[in-house]
Amino acid sequence: MQQAIGKYRWTICALLFFATTVNYLDRQVLSLLQPHLEKIYNWTSSDYANITAMFQFTYAIFMLFAGRIIDKLGTKKGYAWAIVIWSLGAIIHAEADAIGKSIAGILGLVGVTALSVSVVGFMFSRAILALGEAGNFPAAIKATAEYFPKKERSLATGIFNSGANVGAILAPLTVPWINTHWGWEAAFIIIGAIGFLWLFFWLVLYDKPEKQKRLSATELAYINSGEGEAPSTLPLSEQNEKVSWIKVLSYKQTWAFAVGKFCTDGIWWFFLFWLPAYLKAQYGMVGEAIQLPLAVCYTFAMIGSITGGWFPMYFIRKGYQAYDGRMRAMLLIAVFPLVVLAAQPLGYISFWVPVFFIGIGTAAHQAWSANIFTTVSDMFPKKAIGSVVGIGGMAGGIGGVLVTKLGGWIFDAYKFTGIAKSWVEAKAAGLGDFASQLMNMKLVNKHGSVINLNTTELSNLPKEVTEQVKAIDPALFEKLLALQKPLVQAEMTTAYTIMFAICAVAYLLAWTIMKSLVPKYKPITDL
Repeated sequence: MQQAIGKYRWTICALLFFATTVNYLDRQVLSLLQPHLEKIYNWTSSDYANITAMFQFTYAIFMLFAGRIIDKLGTKKGYAWAIVIWSLGAIIHAEADAIGKSIAGILGLVGVTALSVSVVGFMFSRAILALGEAGNFPAAIKATAEYFPKKERSLATGIFNSGANVGAILAPLTVPWINTHWGWEAAFIIIGAIGFLWLFFWLVLYDKPEKQKRLSATELAYINSGEGEAPSTLPLSEQNEKVSWIKVLSYKQTWAFAVGKFCTDGIWWFFLFWLPAYLKAQYGMVGEAIQLPLAVCYTFAMIGSITGGWFPMYFIRKGYQAYDGRMRAMLLIAVFPLVVLAAQPLGYISFWVPVFFIGIGTAAHQAWSANIFTTVSDMFPKKAIGSVVGIGGMAGGIGGVLVTKLGGWIFDAYKFTGIAKSWVEAKAAGLGDFASQLMNMKLVNKHGSVINLNTTELSNLPKEVTEQVKAIDPALFEKLLALQKPLVQAEMTTAYTIMFAICAVAYLLAWTIMKSLVPKYKPITDL
């Protein structure tokens, strides 16, 4: 049957898969380099949160417009422009310090000096990256709706969405190695340039199904078979008119999708952006040591994406409407992240324990993601899909900003508490004079940033500052370091426990709200 129908639509799915892989490779480079860059530039958790939040905020805003731009330009041109912009954005991270100096100079003229030069430069680079990356999912979902009948869309979405996990797997296997051998700048440049390779294949192989010469008439008919689109009740003259945001927002189906994204997108980004920092804070793992744990964790996520795309078909074959079957599957999927609650209590056994539980959580997210995207094409006509996905993406991005900022605030608050406790304990242990001597020193890194020992761990001092401090008394420094480290680590354990609890319950909350807004399958026929 499949041989007679043809398989070119799966070539398009492969293109979407590789684009999503590149998308996540580019966005994960910074998180893998964060432990290295925070030491170089003296970043706090809030500094890093500001940088990642800039990505999420820009992504959120432009997701709103990206869907409409994709609808206007068409899938081929829209996707091409998106990957060009995000690849350039990825590459310019290598010059973030120089960019930051230029922007900081301009901001200084108007009296804005609150952020450090490096933070400003990386925030700008992340904004450009997000501007382009916002186009990936609206374009991919639209391409899926164009090339697949409804019954295959969740599977196709699950397959291309698994590219996010392949990118997340490949990044820790490559970025730390590139950093070790060629420097962190090279990591941004090399990974960013891959997008231009994909662009060539996209321009050659993609066209609208009705214009695609490589697509057989039989396969085109299969794509456009009865399950592909709910019949419209509007006159033909109105069916191709532009769909307004106000009109789209008048449907509960739009709000259900947006709420689902708002509650859960930030959880995925938290795992994506903070896991390297977590392994460093809790287990002292940096550089190439994190390669295998992260690769294993995101392998779980890839399996979850593909399995999640297949799962609703079990219910659909039993006679459920596509949406109703999908919601049943999503409820079961939403239960799995609860295992993340065990990551910290059992983390003392081995770092593999939280990696395993977090891996289940990431798998559940990708299974959830494959299905929540497809709820849009289940109920909305093709001409509105890009816009609805864009609205949901904006909601997800805003949710991501809130989770990131909350995480940065919590991590700094608990870390600073641990550092403060260490100074009290140092005095009780007879190290008070040495500690006071350190606190009275003016410590500056090679980039000119002043080091505050009330907010910077001794173990995270830049190399040049560590040498300056150790020169006073190496033995006392090591004693103070050994005293401070477990106190900070204990506080960070509590901080991550709080964040993991939020991650664990977010999906059940999202499902409950979505189900209350749209209890039963109800396709949109008046757009």
